[in-house]
Amino acid sequence: MSQAIISPHIPDLDLITVYAQRQDTWFSGVSPWTKFAGLFLIVLLVTLTKNLLVCISLYVVVLLVYAASDLPVRKLFSWYLIPVLFVLSLVGIMAWTEPGVPLFTLDLGIFPLTLTDAGAMLVVTLLLKALISVTYSLFFLMTTRYQYFSAMISRIFPSPLDQIFLMAYRFLFLTLSMIGAMMKAIRSRGGGIVRSLRVQGRIFAEVFALVFIRSFDRAERVSRAMISRGYQGKLEAATDIPRPGLSGYGTIAVSLMAIVLIASFVPDQWGLVW
Repeated sequence: MSQAIISPHIPDLDLITVYAQRQDTWFSGVSPWTKFAGLFLIVLLVTLTKNLLVCISLYVVVLLVYAASDLPVRKLFSWYLIPVLFVLSLVGIMAWTEPGVPLFTLDLGIFPLTLTDAGAMLVVTLLLKALISVTYSLFFLMTTRYQYFSAMISRIFPSPLDQIFLMAYRFLFLTLSMIGAMMKAIRSRGGGIVRSLRVQGRIFAEVFALVFIRSFDRAERVSRAMISRGYQGKLEAATDIPRPGLSGYGTIAVSLMAIVLIASFVPDQWGLVW
């Protein structure tokens, strides 16, 4: 785990890397291509379906797979705060405009806001979709070694997108470590995020401006160090990625057929299927 943790609600990349390199569960031995195909199919399913029962079932399955991989479930629930706030901030206004059976009305004086059953179902469904994607993405990252992950990026994305992605991913560790160290220094002097926003907003803004400036300085030093070691704009990933076996291809085929059946026969509605 990182020595300087910014917040328990922000995924700890160092901890994710530790679990990814540990490789002591059955899912760690599954081909990265199979798990990546599962991520693609899950995103496809949550995009196509609007049925709440399907979303609930898929979330339960993904959460069980995550727990069966011996990954930290408590931390997962703590990391849910950011996607939950993100979804609520986007859907919070849309939910009040959905037609349906009124649940309650909020009188603001100028005009009333009415929350219907369809609006509440919209919030729950989109929230489940976000949690499904986040849970499986963390499962994929925490059961796949970094060398496999970087090699997959090199093979999937064209140049220079693969280089940008790899550099951004690695530099994210440096930036979060820098922010964590600065927040630790602020707390040691009696400060904090809430207090800084409420009482010392100017100092809080200066802290993040300093992080932004130092990030550019650190990026320039990393770039010079790489150039001095022979970097010419291309990182070659020579790692051999394990290919899916017969069971892997079978799982992908069955999952794809299930998505086709769900998209074809499950009613496209926000409610449950009775």
